Amino acid sequence: MYQKDAEVLFPMRVIAALRDLRGEGWQMLVERVRRLPENDVDVLAFGLLMIRLGGCLSCQADSYRAMRGCTFCARQTVIRFKGTDDELIQMWDTARIDVLTWIRTGHLPTHE
Repeated sequence: MYQKDAEVLFPMRVIAALRDLRGEGWQMLVERVRRLPENDVDVLAFGLLMIRLGGCLSCQADSYRAMRGCTFCARQTVIRFKGTDDELIQMWDTARIDVLTWIRTGHLPTHE
């Protein structure tokens, strides 16, 4: 049986469910991003951040993660992140630069 909450990549509809999982900096980012249209660079960067953190690219329809659903997986991913909110926000900043670079050039920058 397939979970109705499982999608191929991180669904933007899940953003609001992540708000209260961390501190004030994270909450402010989520609050800002969730109010924007899905095609906004900041929202796309948030989606890329969550795809990277949660390993969405390796998720399969019959995997344990997919069976639990994207909302559960994303919440668990944010809760289990061992770094600080500042580190998460920095990762979002990096994802934002990556999205902007992709839009301008069609290539992702290499991070070393």
